[in-house]
Amino acid sequence: MKVGIVEVAERAGVSEATVSRVINRRSGVAKKTRDAVEQAMVELGYERSVQGQLVALVTEHVSNPFFADVAERIESALAPHGLKTILCPAFPGGVQEPGYISAIVDKGIAAVVFLSSSNTVEGADVETYEILRGRRIPYVGVNGVFADGVAVPVFSTDDLLAAELAVDHLHRLGHRAIGMASGPVGNRPADRRVRGFLDAMAKRVPGDAERLVVRQSFGVEGGQAAAQTLLDRGATAIVAASDFMALGVIRGLRRQGRSVPGDVSVVGYDGSMITEFVDPPLTTVRQPADRLALEVGRSVLALVSNRDVPVGELLFDPELIIRATTGPAPR
Repeated sequence: MKVGIVEVAERAGVSEATVSRVINRRSGVAKKTRDAVEQAMVELGYERSVQGQLVALVTEHVSNPFFADVAERIESALAPHGLKTILCPAFPGGVQEPGYISAIVDKGIAAVVFLSSSNTVEGADVETYEILRGRRIPYVGVNGVFADGVAVPVFSTDDLLAAELAVDHLHRLGHRAIGMASGPVGNRPADRRVRGFLDAMAKRVPGDAERLVVRQSFGVEGGQAAAQTLLDRGATAIVAASDFMALGVIRGLRRQGRSVPGDVSVVGYDGSMITEFVDPPLTTVRQPADRLALEVGRSVLALVSNRDVPVGELLFDPELIIRATTGPAPR
């Protein structure tokens, strides 16, 4: 006999409407009640319309506090609806995305979130997406559209506006030789931040702004290397494409005997909490981690409940946080 919500409701001692809310991941159900319904479904062999309770979160940046914060917020958004997040750290030299997805796709996976992973890379391997589409498992992206152009929900910070905010702040402080330390070519967020930087500079400082753009790896070492190059080119201020790069820039400047912000001003990007406690506290453009995670959670819940979700990229406005690493241009 096929088991329906009537039998599940009777076993769990709740109404059919409550069972329906649990099945469709709706809010407004107490955890104790939700657990009772989930247990009744297991005991009776009830087959859900979705494939499981696990949501895989794939990222290359588990050591970056910003991405850890977003991952934690996504977990918090999904947990009340009976979904459990598992972290898949797909970084170079470790297990790659296809390996993770192939290993867990039969374990009851409901959806996948690509958090600044292959969705940020031009020409990325589409094998992972093909596996998911073949199993009819929905997926969404954060901070990068997908390489194969498939129309899925993507939630990103407006990188063009982020660069505009940073350049405008430094220009108002009197800086004209403003440089940028960005990530590698082919990384979509890095490319967009460079484009935004060049557009912002073109409106304020006529000349060859590209001369003051250095492409390096995201991270402290990349920022440190970029600092030396930008110093040699006369920069009095540096916009970094991540907070980690900004910290590397500051270290590189100090090793050259320069003070921050007395000699060179520095602006970061991401807005992780740690930037408030470095010395000096970092001026940064903060990504809205809370709103990004909330919308990702809402989208995943809708997709696993077979509800329509708008596709394409939704952009969120960043916020300039002024602290102690920016000051007036030196005379």
